[in-house]
Amino acid sequence: MKKYASKTLLVIAGPTAVGKTAVAISLAKKLGTSIISADSRQCYRELTIGTAKPGQEELKAVHHYFIDAFPASEAVTAADFERLALGYLEEIFSKSDIAIACGGTGLYLKALTEGLDDMPPVDPAIVSELDAQFGEAGLLWLQEQVRTEDPLFFEQAETGNPARLLRALAFVRSTGKSITTYRTGTRKDRDFRIIKIALELPRDLLYKRINRRVDDMMKAG
Repeated sequence: MKKYASKTLLVIAGPTAVGKTAVAISLAKKLGTSIISADSRQCYRELTIGTAKPGQEELKAVHHYFIDAFPASEAVTAADFERLALGYLEEIFSKSDIAIACGGTGLYLKALTEGLDDMPPVDPAIVSELDAQFGEAGLLWLQEQVRTEDPLFFEQAETGNPARLLRALAFVRSTGKSITTYRTGTRKDRDFRIIKIALELPRDLLYKRINRRVDDMMKAG
């Protein structure tokens, strides 16, 4: 029998500025529950401008997990989020039948609802060395290294994303294998019910909201 068969996770997703936070907070107040932030930048205490964190009044009104949980100097991965979020759910479900996850980092939401593939550890020394080399040599150097050492990943990769390229390169240098060989796509069975809500707005209205948000952030400093 599933431990949390009677429990439900509401997942609020959607593009930037569509109104995810407002909807999540409104639902959390009505349902008497807490929110897990599924945002890869809002977890850093020093990153406030540009991350659209909930305001202080909103944070007081509803308890949020994962916001301001780490210093910016600490790397946080989707696997870290999966582990932490499942722990947050244990705490929330001990008090409520419903929990809410809200955020714009799709990989984090996938990690929470479907799980991630198990990966062998990466050598921290290799990670540090690559970070330093990337800082000196730049993106073109990084792209060429990945193209040479893990061509299978490079064919599928978002080649303009240095974080993913660095992870793939560190992985192949640590294990001798392409990171793609560990991607099985197997979905983990969660023992709670999951309801996904995707918010949308007409493009013109969404762009106006994004522009207004940027203006507000600039005014805030």
